[in-house]
Amino acid sequence: MAYLAGMMVLSVQAGAPNNGRSEETVSRVKFARIRGRKYPYVSAQAARRWIRETMVERGSVPSPVTRVGKAQGKAQKANTQADPVRYPDDDLFGYMRAGSRKDDAATTLRDSPFMLGTLMSVEPAYPTEDFGVMSRGVTEPVLHGHEFYTADLAAPFLLDLPRIGTFTLPGADGVGRPNYLTQEQALQVAEAAALGATTGPFRDQPAVRLPLEERRRRAALLPEAIAHLSGGAKQALHYGDRVPALIVLVAFNGGINPLGHVIDSDPDTGVRVRGDVLVQELEAWAGEWEGPVRIGWRPGFRDQAREDFEKQCERQLAEGTIVVDHPRTVLLKLAEELRAGELDGWFDDPEPR
Repeated sequence: MAYLAGMMVLSVQAGAPNNGRSEETVSRVKFARIRGRKYPYVSAQAARRWIRETMVERGSVPSPVTRVGKAQGKAQKANTQADPVRYPDDDLFGYMRAGSRKDDAATTLRDSPFMLGTLMSVEPAYPTEDFGVMSRGVTEPVLHGHEFYTADLAAPFLLDLPRIGTFTLPGADGVGRPNYLTQEQALQVAEAAALGATTGPFRDQPAVRLPLEERRRRAALLPEAIAHLSGGAKQALHYGDRVPALIVLVAFNGGINPLGHVIDSDPDTGVRVRGDVLVQELEAWAGEWEGPVRIGWRPGFRDQAREDFEKQCERQLAEGTIVVDHPRTVLLKLAEELRAGELDGWFDDPEPR
């Protein structure tokens, strides 16, 4: 197995976790319009930042960010250190550091091993505008407003485990996406070697790989952070828990996600998990996934939907093909198994058939 595919659901209760562009004195939440109806969403960029910052709260050292460029509204850039050897967040979340034309500097990039979709409401939800007044100690009150909503937001994600701690280099003819600035390449490879890294081909490109123990540790950072997830806008006025109310995980051979249609909504009860769809997907992809399918479901969240799901998957649950527990328990157990080396087969691409 090489990929960890998943779906996560965040339950937003009277919240505004990700705002769009304000209009005059009113802060607007983000939403998409689909067939004439509004679907609030949280951008993947925002959710990835929450995960990244939760990693830092739990002790991970972040890659420093430097803002460069001209004034607001003009050409501008913000770069991390672009050092995936030293900083796990550069490794897991990727980066692009554009070189200066003036200095003829190289551009370096790293595609993110952790891919996350937009957290989109599973059903239409119409934001409410809250009217506010700042009148404390002033003779002329200041008027302002903001939007909030209640919705269950779902997003797919995919983690390319073999690419964690694996950094490809340009070939002799310059083909391939380098993970290092050319002028710093020797230095960074030497630093990686000092950590016990090895060199060799990876997906038909020359590469440097950190030791397996370090790759295990970095992979475990993500489920641990999601198990403690916090963040979002308007927390002072609309505090909300960001730990997923529901998460589905399955180890998969290919870089696809078979869970895309497992979570949808019912007109009467809201979000639902389609057990019948999950069973059919697992049958269609037999031999391409590794059990068990891990489901984290918070107590009290859509109890009727959970009862319906457990009836549809009664045999798979009895056989242990599917396991259901609290999201925190599922995520922390997964992190523990990764750290302990129980899932080392996930860190290498499967042999071609």
